[in-house]
Amino acid sequence: MNYLKDLIRRELFEGLLPLKPANYTSEIIAGILMAAIFIPEVMGYARIAGMPIISGIYTILLPMAVFAIFCSSKHTIVGADSATAAIIYGVLITVAVPESQDYMALASLVAILCGIFLIIARFFRLGFIGDFLSRTSLVGFLTGVGIQVAISQLGGIFGIKSVGINTIPSIINFLQNLSSIHSYTLILSIIVLATILITRHISPKIPGALFAVVGTIIASLLFDFSRIGISLIGTIPNTIPSFMIPNLDVLNLYTLFTATVACLTVILAQSAATSRAYSIKFSEEVDDNKDILGLGLANLFAGLNSSFVVNGSPTKTQIAVDSGARSQMATLITAATVLLVVIFFTKPLSFLPNATLSSIVFLIGLEMVDISGLKDILHKAPSEFYLALITLLTVLFAGVLWGIIVTISISILLHLSHSYRPNNSILTINEKGRWTFTPVRPGEYTKKGLILYRFNRDLYYANSYKLMKEVLMLIKTSKYPVQWFILDSGGFSAIDYTSLQMLYELKNRLDELKIVFGLTTVLPSLMKQFRNSGFIDVLGEENLYKNVNDALQAFENNNNSAT
Repeated sequence: MNYLKDLIRRELFEGLLPLKPANYTSEIIAGILMAAIFIPEVMGYARIAGMPIISGIYTILLPMAVFAIFCSSKHTIVGADSATAAIIYGVLITVAVPESQDYMALASLVAILCGIFLIIARFFRLGFIGDFLSRTSLVGFLTGVGIQVAISQLGGIFGIKSVGINTIPSIINFLQNLSSIHSYTLILSIIVLATILITRHISPKIPGALFAVVGTIIASLLFDFSRIGISLIGTIPNTIPSFMIPNLDVLNLYTLFTATVACLTVILAQSAATSRAYSIKFSEEVDDNKDILGLGLANLFAGLNSSFVVNGSPTKTQIAVDSGARSQMATLITAATVLLVVIFFTKPLSFLPNATLSSIVFLIGLEMVDISGLKDILHKAPSEFYLALITLLTVLFAGVLWGIIVTISISILLHLSHSYRPNNSILTINEKGRWTFTPVRPGEYTKKGLILYRFNRDLYYANSYKLMKEVLMLIKTSKYPVQWFILDSGGFSAIDYTSLQMLYELKNRLDELKIVFGLTTVLPSLMKQFRNSGFIDVLGEENLYKNVNDALQAFENNNNSAT
């Protein structure tokens, strides 16, 4: 019994425990408020994903509750999200009709595969993978998706038949059908948009979207909206989601692989960023790998419950914090509240006008447009702004699928660029007579006859010969003949075979030039590699120095003994 208690304390309910009776009331109120705000929001995400409305509501039942049980974060909220919803639609639309049985089976399979890979990632402690999606590319991607989503809802807002989510066809369709705008639908959309924006201006805690949903449902019942041409979303089942394996006859490996990889990338990056941001805000410790397990199980349950991909949502998390939630207890209250809605209140939802949902989705899209983020990138890293812009334009003109490919590619290129072009430095004496590392420039030297050079990145096959070229350039342009060349290797912890061979070659070149080659600040892991490979035998133990000061002192002693 004690073992079971210890296991639960270690592995489960970390985001919930310790329970604080003083917070019960505020957590219950927060949970009900969250349900009120999340229901219309996830209905919008279901629309973006091309899934039935009820499948969006299902994402805040078991998936949200499962994550609350297994995660370590007290604040991160999991559920349907606009970015992953847009990815699902953008990829699956190429092989199936939205809301068809085949389409829903594929969407569920994507969630199951994401869940399986996330669970595997947890056991191999791969939480760091999310770090490789650069903020630059993510800002561009999400902004592009936001613009695309907003434009795709213009048809629903104006009462014009929509043609999907792709930007150019949506704009062309809208312009071609301006003459057939349905005035009652447009008036209703304006009222919904105004309601949400005004309540949001008053206080983010006011569930304006919920007021709009309830208000338009009541108006629809009273004035028979369908009679005057305002379309309704139609029947929504009031059944609790049941466990079922999606139809495997619809397997399309390329589509599944593409959608799964794209969703996994966003899940890992966005969820990790959300969790870390709020852990810093509230001075709490989080375990990325536990949260990944929670995400994996949440997606597994989503897929097995006829729903679609879920991930850590920054918007839902902020809504939870604004509502007063301080632990995952509020999340469990939310799931319980939504369960009651599914059982007792889905029939009224069938009278919800499509214009209401389109207006909600339109605002969700606009919220994704990160103008301030783009301005910040332009101001602080102008060269990276153009990469964000390329990602944005790719999403708009080529679609979400190519946008994801470009996003991942740009993230990899940025990583390679930073590692391939390190800002290396040389130890020099500044104007105040103090030792300092300065950027590498032709002619720079440490002391007459000595260059102490630091390579400021991990050394690997792509940048190893850059080191050699830079070393030879410094020797060739030095004001004084170089007698000693010391490599400060504190910037890298391990090297690959190509880099090791380069060091052997560099040693030979320096021997030919009668220059002593030494190393300093060799980390233990690197030292072990050097010894196992035999490089230390070639270099000579006497040419190894514990730190920069030791290397400088050795050079001085050598010069003094020579004189």
